[in-house]
Amino acid sequence: MNLKDQIGLLHAWIDACSSIVFFGGAGVSTESGIPDFRSADGLYHQKYKVPPETIISHSFFLKNPEEFYRFYRDKMLYPDAAPDAAHIALAGLEKAGKLKAVITQNIDGLHQKAGSRTVYELHGSVLRNHCMKCGKFYGLDAIVHSEGVPRCTCGGIIKPDVVLYEESLDMNTLEKSVAAIENADLLIIGGTSLTVYPAAGLIDYFRGKHLVLINKTATSRDSQADLVIAAPIGEVLAEACGGIVPAQA
Repeated sequence: MNLKDQIGLLHAWIDACSSIVFFGGAGVSTESGIPDFRSADGLYHQKYKVPPETIISHSFFLKNPEEFYRFYRDKMLYPDAAPDAAHIALAGLEKAGKLKAVITQNIDGLHQKAGSRTVYELHGSVLRNHCMKCGKFYGLDAIVHSEGVPRCTCGGIIKPDVVLYEESLDMNTLEKSVAAIENADLLIIGGTSLTVYPAAGLIDYFRGKHLVLINKTATSRDSQADLVIAAPIGEVLAEACGGIVPAQA
């Protein structure tokens, strides 16, 4: 089946289904100019004295907060990024009443910026930050416009509400994600290699009609999918949702 036919089939399934859930990863935001982690040009293939996986770990943050924040500001914050075609198409599907939830591994907040309302952020968000001492909330600007280790007015260190390595996912978010997938008739997974657990294991809760994987490279779960599309996700979703989503989504 060629790409045109694949997108046509996805369009038909989207049109016929009423309870769609999207589960996405870093590949969803690459068209917005935010690099992914595991591709050839991804964050994990860049050369640092300390591996990126170590720098964005809980223990490294506690021991070396200044070095953590140097890397974090340089490589993980993109305050000027705008939603791409994938974010916009998904927001449109929700507006049309078809998409019930977006489950994302991303921390950039672009789904909400595009207009999506029901978004389960498995790995947190750079838009939320809290003082580790008093709990005071701080937005993204407080981190972007600070130097060194950002501190609260009480003197405590401000920590991003992102899930670092060695930290557990938020159970409430995980439970809502599982419930959404269990109740979906169409599950679209895109822009993720499905290698990071426990997030990747969410696919096992799906019992609906159609499982679709959209990713430029193969994943270990391709054999389980009813449809696998190896193409840019923004292009695929924009075309597949054509005529279904509201014109001004």
